[in-house]
Amino acid sequence: MKRRVLILGSHGRLAGSLLECWSGMDHVIGLARPALDVADGASLRQQLRDFEFDVLVNGTGLTNVDRCESARDEAWRVNVLAPEIMAECASQRGARLIHFSTDYVFDGLKREPYSEADVPSPQGWYGTTKLEGEKRVLQCDPRHIVARVSWVFGPAKPSFVDTLIDRALLEDRVEAIADKFSCPTLATDAAAWIKCFFDFSISGGLYHLCNSGSCSWREYGVKALELAANAGLKLRTTEVEPIRLADMKQFIAPRPVFSMLSTHKFAAATGITPRHWHEALRDYIHKKHAPISSST
Repeated sequence: MKRRVLILGSHGRLAGSLLECWSGMDHVIGLARPALDVADGASLRQQLRDFEFDVLVNGTGLTNVDRCESARDEAWRVNVLAPEIMAECASQRGARLIHFSTDYVFDGLKREPYSEADVPSPQGWYGTTKLEGEKRVLQCDPRHIVARVSWVFGPAKPSFVDTLIDRALLEDRVEAIADKFSCPTLATDAAAWIKCFFDFSISGGLYHLCNSGSCSWREYGVKALELAANAGLKLRTTEVEPIRLADMKQFIAPRPVFSMLSTHKFAAATGITPRHWHEALRDYIHKKHAPISSST
C-alpha cells in the first residue's frame, strides 16, 4: 500500500526512527527544525499547504515536562494548537493525521495497566496540554489516530538506556528511580505498529502503543546493563542503585507513579501483539551498542 507520508519533527527520538524505518518506502519526507516551527501557527499552515501527503505524522511536541511548567504558553502552542492545525490541514485534503501523546495524561494512581477507556487526570501542565491536544485532534476528525506511547527508546536519539550504559562504561556507580513504573517502547517496533494505520480501513481514534510488560526505571536499567554485559560491553558495573522519586528534588512537574498502558485495543484492531520489552531491548542493545564493543 503506497502512501505519501510527511513526518514532522523528524530529528526526534520517535519520529527520527520512523523516518529511518520507512525510508525505503515511496514518498516519505521528514521535516524538522530549523525549517519547521510548529509554534508559529500561520507558518505551520503555510508549510503544510506546500506538501502533498496521504498520512501526516506529528512527531513534534514540547516533551520536557519540567520546562512545560514554566513555558506554559509555548507548551500550549506546540502541544495543543499545532496538532489542531495539523488535524484540520490533514482533514481538508482527506489525509490521516497520526499524532503522538503520552502516559502522562493519567494520574498514576491505578495499579494495573490503563486502557483507552480509562478517564485521564493529568497532574502537570505537560499532561494537561497533551490531553487537550488529543481531544482537538479527534474532535476535528474521528479518522485521525492518537497514539499514546511511553518511555520511548531507539536509534535516532539517545535515551535513558543509552545514558545508563555510557555511564556504566565509565563509572563504578549508577542509579535509577525504583518506585516509578511504566512500559518501555522501542521506536523501531513502533514504526511497524504505526504503519498499520496507513490502512484507512482500521478505525481512527485513540490507541495505546508500547512493548508488553512493565517495569520501574531501576528494573529497566538493571536489564539494560545485564544485556549490555552479555553483548560484550566492558562495563565497570552492572549494579543499579535504587533511588526514590521523592528524592529527585530537581524535578518540578509531578510524575505519574504507575502509568502502564494496555495495548489490547491495538491488538484487537490489527492482530499484532507487541513483543515484550526484554526482547525489544535485547535487539536494540545488540544493534546499537554491541558493534561498539566489538571494535574496541
